[in-house]
Amino acid sequence: MKKYNVAILGATGAVGGEFLRLIAERNFPFAELRLLASKRSAGKKMDFLGKTYTVEEATAASFKDIDIALFAGGSISKEFAPHAVKAGAVVIDNSSAFRMDPEVPLIVPEVNPGAIAAHKGIIANPNCSTIIMVMALKPLYDLAKIKRIVVSTYQAVSGAGKEGIDELTDEVNAYVRGEEMEAKILPTTSMPKHYPIAFNLIPQIDVFLDNLYSKEEMKMVNETRKILNDYDIGITATTVRVPVYRSHSEAVNVEFEHDLELKDMAAAMDAFPGLKMLDDPQKQIYPMPLYTSDKNDCYVGRLRRDESQPNTFNFWVVGDQIRKGAALNALQIAEVMIEQGLIEEWQAKRGGVE
Repeated sequence: MKKYNVAILGATGAVGGEFLRLIAERNFPFAELRLLASKRSAGKKMDFLGKTYTVEEATAASFKDIDIALFAGGSISKEFAPHAVKAGAVVIDNSSAFRMDPEVPLIVPEVNPGAIAAHKGIIANPNCSTIIMVMALKPLYDLAKIKRIVVSTYQAVSGAGKEGIDELTDEVNAYVRGEEMEAKILPTTSMPKHYPIAFNLIPQIDVFLDNLYSKEEMKMVNETRKILNDYDIGITATTVRVPVYRSHSEAVNVEFEHDLELKDMAAAMDAFPGLKMLDDPQKQIYPMPLYTSDKNDCYVGRLRRDESQPNTFNFWVVGDQIRKGAALNALQIAEVMIEQGLIEEWQAKRGGVE
């Protein structure tokens, strides 16, 4: 099998580390591996598959001879993606920078793989909560057209990065010692006020917009429509940060244009790649973040009719947002491109690198 030169931008962060773990687990066919990060992290040593790599500072010249550039997310994507594309790489970006760009495909490989081929050098990875939700929605959407979605998310602190994880740990330790909990990160570093997340819930993820929804909530609305290529779906979201280290949970209410049978819905979801039913309420079997972390699949339970509204159903879906919600989804996009020869097609289309 052909091997590819791969760069990871943001290699020292939570998603960057997950990229490395998944590359090893999935025997991803890489030849050269280039680990890139900010100037602050440059020079750090990272051991991977028996070899010690030195993290390099990301510059405009970092992508020479790179075939696939995996961007772990952050504001630097906007700066470096054009340089990587100019050098001949395909960029798979985990930030929000390009998601709503009409020229950039927004991909969940199990849901809309056919959209990958339309890329122009950059492919966007959706928001983690969006990915987890559309994984559960797609098999149902294939059964009946969706009219409306109401979703409430319960999002782990690792969605805020390593700093969010550390903050929860520090606050719990302070509480146990009888000390005051000091909040510095959540709900978002860009806001003037911070609240403890330990033993608490924060009904804000990202900044609030003029319509009083948070940016995270509107990401779920807009990205879901783009991924499903259906801009008529009514969607409303409430996103909440919870004191859980890893894996996002979501309560989803879906109204369809016509009625469905629960058994057909459950069968379709359980048969869908990357999705598993974990649903036996009489035996207290349902998905929970503690037991779905570090798993590649998303898990669905609590599937039931909404008795207040015709053709409407509720379900609960949980997924590891660092895996399927970020690094795994991006790596799967690269695997589809390799399988379909789209890397070579892109490089041939460009007629060589500049």
